[in-house]
Amino acid sequence: MTAAAYKEVIDRALESCLKLEGHPLSGLAESMRYSLLAGGKRIRPMLVLEFCRIAGGDIEAAMPVACGIEMLHTYSLIHDDLPCMDNDDLRRGKPTNHVIYGECTATLAGDALQAEAFGTILRSTLSAERRARCAEHLANAVGLDGMCGGQYLDMLWEGSILSEEQLDEINSRKTGALLTAACQMGVAAAGGTEQQEDSAAQFGAALGAAFQIRDDMLDVLSTEAEFGKPIGSDQQEKKNTYMALYGEEKCERMIARLTQAAKDAICGVFEDTGFLCSLADTLASRRN
Repeated sequence: MTAAAYKEVIDRALESCLKLEGHPLSGLAESMRYSLLAGGKRIRPMLVLEFCRIAGGDIEAAMPVACGIEMLHTYSLIHDDLPCMDNDDLRRGKPTNHVIYGECTATLAGDALQAEAFGTILRSTLSAERRARCAEHLANAVGLDGMCGGQYLDMLWEGSILSEEQLDEINSRKTGALLTAACQMGVAAAGGTEQQEDSAAQFGAALGAAFQIRDDMLDVLSTEAEFGKPIGSDQQEKKNTYMALYGEEKCERMIARLTQAAKDAICGVFEDTGFLCSLADTLASRRN
């Protein structure tokens, strides 16, 4: 399946989620769906489905897992944009959730999406063991030592001059952990082997590191129309980024090295890695 085909089936599945009309809670559901359906590359659910496929699983049965991780990712974006965090007015080329629905509703929409992410996985038709394994990977990726921990370190060290190791401490959690979990969850949904999960984790970690470096570059080199959110905000807010630490040329070399490491991690463990290798290459040179 192509990336475009994957995105189409994922968008269709997400469209069927969280429909609640004519109910007092419909306003909250509308806020949740606004951000969930606002577009995006759908990389994380795509990784779930493709790793499930190459591990011998059924991608249709894994679709709730794919939807769950996209709900989790969407929650993180809503909260990231809040006035108490990055205070952004634009996301994916559209007004951020709190701009449309207010700060309180946006906060609750993020909270509810986090809960629904786990609920969607745990209500799937996968075996209890596979559901539990997927949920465990997701919890590990977003909790104290995952995405939330990374966000905390980002806030804690704001205004300080950081080393590459400290930047890695933040971004391996804030960005890399959820991408790694997506890969592991795909294998878990298929009932794959421990070796396959380890290989998937290595792919996800390298891909996540390259993805963040590219993000840092795009905040300087892209345009608001291409990137879908304000450009130059990292520099204006004096944030620590790989671009600020190393400059464009070294960042490009780091991305190339990490992209190759991601591809090497899965070759020989999975038989059909063409899609994932192509995806890694595409993300390495993306403009948004």
